[in-house]
Amino acid sequence: MSWIAIAGGERRWTDERVFDAALRPRDQLLSRGSLLIETRLSAEGKPQTLLSYERSHPWPGALSLQALPGGSIVLIVSQGADVFHTLLEYPADARTDVLRVTYSWDSTQRWGRLALERPESDTVALRETPPPPPLVLEDIHTMVRRPQLCRTDPDVVYFAVSDEIEPVGPMPALLGDIPVATPQGARQVRDLRCGDTVQTRDSGVVPVLHRASRLVPALGSFRPIRLRAPYLGLRRDIVVTPHQRLVIGGSEVEYIFGREAVLVPALSLVNGFAAVEEDGPLTMRYHNLLLPTHDAFIAAGAALESLYVGRLRRYRDRVAASVLAECPSGLLPEQHRAGYQVLGPFEAITLAEARAA
Repeated sequence: MSWIAIAGGERRWTDERVFDAALRPRDQLLSRGSLLIETRLSAEGKPQTLLSYERSHPWPGALSLQALPGGSIVLIVSQGADVFHTLLEYPADARTDVLRVTYSWDSTQRWGRLALERPESDTVALRETPPPPPLVLEDIHTMVRRPQLCRTDPDVVYFAVSDEIEPVGPMPALLGDIPVATPQGARQVRDLRCGDTVQTRDSGVVPVLHRASRLVPALGSFRPIRLRAPYLGLRRDIVVTPHQRLVIGGSEVEYIFGREAVLVPALSLVNGFAAVEEDGPLTMRYHNLLLPTHDAFIAAGAALESLYVGRLRRYRDRVAASVLAECPSGLLPEQHRAGYQVLGPFEAITLAEARAA
């Protein structure tokens, strides 16, 4: 299993196979799992209560997760007389305004981890914690189904709970049915494996080192965006996450930006024509390809940025915490970014309209 509860906007869902009161006692513990929260940073630089809940029965308990000005995440969990407290500091980054916080725990192994990611960049902060107490299933159900009994900041986009230890770090961003160009013809990205070869924009035919895959809540930085043909060279519509980027070159790019090629995030293209946000199922499985270098492979006629891992292989704990944990260590490359200019929304839409004209 994986995601068992999701709450964002008007969408609230719990997996009744897990929470059915007729099958499980109200005080049953979730001894292993992850709590994921995505939030926008406060524009006023004020403390934010990302999620807070207290109860008195069947025993006293509480959960509090706060983001503090200056760059700190504070987590407090109490179960009866046991109180768990931890803090994660992270560097301030004026370029981003969205944080993704993941608290994972395994009470039987006496292990916990607090992680912070910025979906718009490669920044990840990790801290292993002292042994944390488990969460109570009834508390999770109440926080999702009875939001009036808990507190969340208005800037919180969503929160979700999984019964697995969820990965952090480089994230897949492509729906599985996207056709990728290979020497044998187009193949869906979800069917590619280590050793297969794909056509790239700049390096010809290269081998796939690993296909990363992850099931995620389809909200916030994982909300699906449909990129529409014929904009940006696409031969058919494709669905990606907001921060998946395309590499775009050609005469229009050189004329408008004075560069050989630029990077265009899918989110920057949302204007009702070149790209649209979609509402679909509450969870979606995304994929991406790890190539020997940071490159762009050809898919549906466009060049899509491959999974970027930078110097991740130098940090075993971060590899183990990521979607690349099952990739053989000998295959993990060390990559350097190509250095393309990243376009903002106005520039991206201007380029899309120029290429479609």
